[in-house]
Amino acid sequence: MINPKKQKKEKTELKTVKPQKTKRALSFNEIKTFKPHLLPFTGKWLESIGQPELTGAWLIWGNTGSGKTRFSWQLVKYLTQFGKVLYNSMEEGLTGTMQRAIFDVGMADVATKWQLLNREPINELKERLRKRRSADIVFIDSVQYTGMNKKQYFDLVNEFRNKLFIFLSHADGVHPRGALAETIYYDSNVHIRVEGFKGIITKSRYGGGDDYIIWDKGYRDYWNV
Repeated sequence: MINPKKQKKEKTELKTVKPQKTKRALSFNEIKTFKPHLLPFTGKWLESIGQPELTGAWLIWGNTGSGKTRFSWQLVKYLTQFGKVLYNSMEEGLTGTMQRAIFDVGMADVATKWQLLNREPINELKERLRKRRSADIVFIDSVQYTGMNKKQYFDLVNEFRNKLFIFLSHADGVHPRGALAETIYYDSNVHIRVEGFKGIITKSRYGGGDDYIIWDKGYRDYWNV
């Protein structure tokens, strides 16, 4: 026998469920007046990447010894012109080799404009980024050490749409390694494969497209040019 009080309670509970709000559609005028936050790249960075926006994700991948870390720190140094930069060294942390890479690129010249995070977990990184005046650009090295899945990746980049995330990844041959790196690959705006001290721009939604030479001697030795 159905208990009428229980049935009434269930109906009341059903009534309290509120439908999710639909996001408001943008008008043509809003689209026309939208001003993206562009980074005014010049010189060889403009030729390689174009003029990117301060949003979304990039992916850099390559094998050990390819020049990936050196390239990343050169990019960190350049990006300090446009905002505060964090480099989360999740794989290596602060080691002697990381220290040398930092000094070799001349990061002392821009010492007040960047910070190194020593294997900071993603949940702690998110708390840091929620604070006022937090970093504008975040490097995460490397994808394979984040512990994130596909949903957690999208949660991260979607929560902080006004920041640029640059992920480093191991490689399997000429491709980024693993399921998460593949997800980032298909979502990211810029792809840079590093081999033989050359940054090969395989995709940029912002123009550019020229290869970036990371270290001239290493590049010439590797490619026999």
